[in-house]
Amino acid sequence: MKTLDACKILDAHRGDAIVVCTMGAMNALDKLPLNPLTMACVPLMGGAASIGLGLALARPERKVFVFDGDASLLMELGGLVTISHARPKNLFHFVFNNSIQFAGLGNLETPGARSADLVAMAKACGYEAAQRIDALDDLESRMKGILAGPGPSFVEVVVEYDAPTLGTENPAVEMTDERFTRMGDEIRRIRHHLGCEAAVTA
Repeated sequence: MKTLDACKILDAHRGDAIVVCTMGAMNALDKLPLNPLTMACVPLMGGAASIGLGLALARPERKVFVFDGDASLLMELGGLVTISHARPKNLFHFVFNNSIQFAGLGNLETPGARSADLVAMAKACGYEAAQRIDALDDLESRMKGILAGPGPSFVEVVVEYDAPTLGTENPAVEMTDERFTRMGDEIRRIRHHLGCEAAVTA
């Protein structure tokens, strides 16, 4: 399945959930209508789950979705233990696994892509539920059960990746300043939307 198609399904089921996204899922959500309760976790690669945990603990009445990546998760595996220890019932951790780092750019194979079992890791750490989904219709059919089940919940979403584009004819471009201020801008927008501050300055 494509990351964008999977994100469309998750977005349709999110309701008033806060979404913390990173890497491929972030790029896919950028193609969907803006939701004021969505924040990107870039350039803090690997930090999406920990930020999601903080939000879930701070707002236990509201679901929190984390849209993680396989390479991002591997950078901060300790987050699985911390989440399991805190046991937030409102946290739903979706990991988009394309077995690739920097998909669509350099396409470096993720370490452990052929051997690591992310679902088994989540179960061993103590997640209340953990499963792997590799088909779009299966994701759609399971969503109600996932959201009605116990949390923290871990869902590995197996997705395809795009062909690499970087090369001698298409070198990498410099990232804009906005790419590095985005996370702070969006968390301030969420705080404002939830009434945590009087206003968000432009």
